[in-house]
Amino acid sequence: MSQHSAALEWSRTPNPGDPKTYSRNHVATLAGGQEVKMSSSPDFLGDPQCADPEQMVVTALASCHMLFFLALADVKGFPVAHYSDNPVGHLEKTDKGLAITRIVLSPRVGFVDKQPDADTLAAIHASAHKRCFIANSLTAEVTVDLGPDAP
Repeated sequence: MSQHSAALEWSRTPNPGDPKTYSRNHVATLAGGQEVKMSSSPDFLGDPQCADPEQMVVTALASCHMLFFLALADVKGFPVAHYSDNPVGHLEKTDKGLAITRIVLSPRVGFVDKQPDADTLAAIHASAHKRCFIANSLTAEVTVDLGPDAP
């Protein structure tokens, strides 16, 4: 149906935190030409000033969910004024090795005028999750925590 590409560039340099090993820093160039400074997680000798692959998976999921939510809410007559999320991915040991096993989305949504009730809000999030390409590609359990302030 469609293809999505990026480019990665890495060159060997000493790791500033451990000169006995190499730097994990690299650059990802996305299709729009944006460059993202990346590294491994600091837990794996990476640079904390850079995005790590696990963060990018969590971010991709949250972004995909949000985009479907915005479209579905609009179609249902609840145009969104603002949307924020602080997603968290959990890297854990499995029988296959380390994996992101759980991702918790915590969206907070403000609407232009008409506010959906709690059931409608949950249904829109459930529908967004069901349609999200990234969620459909992952084996991690994904939950949407609407928090205590949800209608």
